[in-house]
Amino acid sequence: MVERLVPDGLWELFQRVVPEVPTRPQGGGRRRYGDREVLAAIIFVATTGCTWAQVPPVFGPSGATAHRRFMEWSQARVWAKLHRLVLDELGSRGELDWSRCAIDSVNMRALKGDLTGPNPVDRGKKGSKIHLITERTGLPISIGISGANLHDSQALEPLVRGIPPIRSRRGPRRRRPAKLHGDKGYDYGHLRRWLRQRGIQHRIARKGIESSKRLGRHRWTIERTMSWLAGCRRLHRRYERKAVHFLAFTSIACTLICYRRLTK
Repeated sequence: MVERLVPDGLWELFQRVVPEVPTRPQGGGRRRYGDREVLAAIIFVATTGCTWAQVPPVFGPSGATAHRRFMEWSQARVWAKLHRLVLDELGSRGELDWSRCAIDSVNMRALKGDLTGPNPVDRGKKGSKIHLITERTGLPISIGISGANLHDSQALEPLVRGIPPIRSRRGPRRRRPAKLHGDKGYDYGHLRRWLRQRGIQHRIARKGIESSKRLGRHRWTIERTMSWLAGCRRLHRRYERKAVHFLAFTSIACTLICYRRLTK
């Protein structure tokens, strides 16, 4: 079970970003469970959507232990570092296509916590929103979360700035797409000007002039990525009180999506 959830390739990458095990100068204490077993338990929770108490004993560490290590690693930004490391591996192999990127968001209901708000498409019930940018084939390269009442247009600039410098097969690292596709939610003059200033061509549907369906030829890839995210059942509904923990599960889902491409 552990080797299936955390294959050798993913484990080698994870070892490069996980913090060193704290030492006890005075000695004693309980034996610390291995990071690979704990990582497998965390991925099990992320993919199945179960609670921490439902982690099966086959992994070794209890759900409480996995939860504590999850919070510890989230605080150290391990999940964002792992996602970026997988993107670097893909970029060095020439697997990332920067010619056409797309931006979009997806809503889900939230039970509690910060970065939540009334969802305008769910009768005003409390919810959160995942924003992401994908490259041409649908791999997520930048992600963010917000309350469900945040307008999509307000997330464009932070998401574009949040694209990390990713390795290329040849030449310097890259962090700017050649073209960015978006629906009418991003149809604002200041956003178009901001993209042009950064040397990014925009292909955004215009309100009252053209249909968003005309962008479907290229934007279907990000819709498919949304369905890939749904494979991480922990994202179907937000249970985390802290936004950093919900963002961590989102990063885990994006990492698994990118790693599957890496192993093809």
